[in-house]
Amino acid sequence: MLETKQYKFWFATGSQDLYGDECVREVETHSKIMVEGLNASGRLPYAVEFKGTLIDNASIRKLFNEANADESCAGVITWMHTFSPAKMWILGLQEYRKPLLHLHTQFNQDIPYDTIDMDFMNTNQSAHGDREFGHIVSRMGIERKIVVGHWSDARVQDRIGSWMRTAVGVMESSHIRVVRVGDNMRNVAVTEGDKVEAHIKFGWEIDAFNITDVAEYVQAVPQGEIEALVDEYYDSYDILLEGRDAAEFKKHVAVQAGIELGFRKFLTENDYHAVVTNFQMLSGLQQLPGLAMQRLMADGYGFGAEGDWKTAAMVRLMKLMTANVKDAKGTSFMEDYTYRLTPGSEAILQSHMLEVCPTIAENKPAIKVCPLSMGDREDPARLVFTSKPGKGVACSLVDLGNRFRLIINDVECLKQDIPMPKLPVATALWKPMPDLITGAEAWILAGGAHHTAFSYDLSAEQMGDWAAAMDIEAVYIDQDTTIRNFKNELRWNAAAYR
Repeated sequence: MLETKQYKFWFATGSQDLYGDECVREVETHSKIMVEGLNASGRLPYAVEFKGTLIDNASIRKLFNEANADESCAGVITWMHTFSPAKMWILGLQEYRKPLLHLHTQFNQDIPYDTIDMDFMNTNQSAHGDREFGHIVSRMGIERKIVVGHWSDARVQDRIGSWMRTAVGVMESSHIRVVRVGDNMRNVAVTEGDKVEAHIKFGWEIDAFNITDVAEYVQAVPQGEIEALVDEYYDSYDILLEGRDAAEFKKHVAVQAGIELGFRKFLTENDYHAVVTNFQMLSGLQQLPGLAMQRLMADGYGFGAEGDWKTAAMVRLMKLMTANVKDAKGTSFMEDYTYRLTPGSEAILQSHMLEVCPTIAENKPAIKVCPLSMGDREDPARLVFTSKPGKGVACSLVDLGNRFRLIINDVECLKQDIPMPKLPVATALWKPMPDLITGAEAWILAGGAHHTAFSYDLSAEQMGDWAAAMDIEAVYIDQDTTIRNFKNELRWNAAAYR
């Protein structure tokens, strides 16, 4: 289900006609070599396409409008090889609506000390031209990513590739459609929010259906399809009977198979990419969707519990941004549950009632059937596992009434060496940066939710760039966070975003 367009990125070089045709031809040759080198590097997740040397207002405006119209173009990379008078970029930039990266580089890596002359200086003056271009973009207040360094440097290529994933997230955000099955959990504040403003800011369509609308799909699933999916479950996962009758256990698993198939058909037919459930609203379902939601998430759907449409959309967005990441470690909906406050080894145990995505599992997941105190339904089947160790990022999008804020926390998932045999849910144990005491205080100061969208495969920089492109506030909780500075940042942001 995790399908994205075959995106590409356009590369546009700025110059002018004062230096003569030979100079413009050299600029074009250098640009083509650079684009070929970037594509051959193997470090970019999407292809770069050279779109020519721009030397006047008309060609610039034409290129940006063509980029707007091309659905496969996810962004434009600009570079000024020579001096490029910035006033001729104004109209094109005003009309451009997609992500923009300003690559501040030059064709040559070093200064040719023995041969350098004024012809070389006129042609190779990115240090001059990029500053002129940067000035007009800043004056116009246009959000863009700036990457500095030689184009052949792996660090530069990695930063371009990282931005590409953010740019795809910006493009795909306007295609995310979330279905709320039921409503928000009663009396809960943080999962609420302004759905109209989210549509305006992010492009998210957020619709509500009665649980009975989806339950009809579940009840209509043919028995043969259920049995086939149960067989797939038993082939794919370990089975933990733990004293339960094997036949009775399998009946509970079959209920989740029917839920998965019914939800999947409903989502497909109605073109939804993220789903929200609520254990208080289960009319027509035998079980709270557990294993079913875990498998849908593994296929790329977003998910949020208790009516949390913001987190569902963020999970979907982050799965799109990590599409085709080599050796991806996983992305999931998550919730803060309980602390380990042992001095020197503080951590947060992350989990949820049932719905944690198996893409983050360290080992082969297993199916359990256990009672659930919430939902007033029969014992649901779910996948249990512990998460991989490694660094990741946890994000919480909150509605502060007058604006959205994205809270971004660097975290480190720890290896879970101590078993918890009586806990029948998937878990992650992570240390928030810079430490649990500071990180939790900063999170609470920022108004962060107990639900998060978590990924091993994205960085705080990427998520912050997405927030900047969406023109919303972003705050970072990382290794450099101190409470004094964080409080000041929140005060400044309150003034900047009012």
